[in-house]
Amino acid sequence: MTQVRFPAQPPIVPDSACAPEAESCDQAPATPARDVERLRGRITADGSSGYRAEPGRYHVYAAWGCSWSSRAAVVRTLKGLQDVVSLSYVDDSADELGWIFDGESGPDPINSFSRLRDAYEATVPGWPGRASVPALWDRESGRIISNESGAISLDLSTQFDAWADPDVDLYPRALRSRIDAFNAWLHQDVNNALHRVGHAADPAEHARILRVLFDRFDTLEERLRGRRYLFGPTVTEPDVRLWLSLARLDVAYPGLLATNTARPEGFPALWAYARDLYALPAFKEATNFAVIRRNFADNFDQLHPERVVPRSSLNAWTVTEWNTPHGREEVGAARP
Repeated sequence: MTQVRFPAQPPIVPDSACAPEAESCDQAPATPARDVERLRGRITADGSSGYRAEPGRYHVYAAWGCSWSSRAAVVRTLKGLQDVVSLSYVDDSADELGWIFDGESGPDPINSFSRLRDAYEATVPGWPGRASVPALWDRESGRIISNESGAISLDLSTQFDAWADPDVDLYPRALRSRIDAFNAWLHQDVNNALHRVGHAADPAEHARILRVLFDRFDTLEERLRGRRYLFGPTVTEPDVRLWLSLARLDVAYPGLLATNTARPEGFPALWAYARDLYALPAFKEATNFAVIRRNFADNFDQLHPERVVPRSSLNAWTVTEWNTPHGREEVGAARP
């Protein structure tokens, strides 16, 4: 197999100083947050950050249609932290002030807020930005300490080991520099590319982003032919990041973003890998294909009203396809 090279690797990042990307969703999930809207508190096992990892102290506000908050939901379950860090979902719709509670997702179980903005106002009175998810709420201080999905996921991955499944290590110390480099590559050319392509009004720019995206799929296809997951025989943090984009490529982007593909079936190893991950309860339980499809249709119709989005439900068809056998149990565990 040809060796795949990624950007220069950064030094190993300490547990308490992992640099997260700015990734969050307001009611228009494709728009990145501005600096003024970012809360960057970190949880540490020893409390050196000011926020000690403790069972029952923290709560994650998430949205079914937001890939950034779905990452935190998947990591929480993979690590076995369901009884340590609570999680709830905002409603699938929003009003002029942003995400709301009640509706299909039920009321806010922590603070009885009527909308997510109330949690932000409790954190910073007169909050100047948007109320985005994921949002990590600290019961002790009565405020949101972080709305950075990268930081939230890494803290769940590394700082709650006293209560987590000891057999699950999503961010192995020996691989951290390589995972950080891979995540930077993945973030720029896959995760964010899928968002950017929907906003590319210029046909040439749209085509350029698609060329980069599918070139990266070629690279990932080659990598996954000889190993079950991105870094070997077990799931790591980059698998969570990649899968959330693949699920949205399959369900929402065709037609909406004119990607001219129903799913990555032209990449058999990549598509089987995605189904392999979906077979794990942590991925399946954090996924609602119908909501993802509807949210993308609603948001991108506002950007591209000329596009026709099918009204028929794709939920049953999609679930059936995602549950087909993946056949990757015997894929070799190549060296990371």
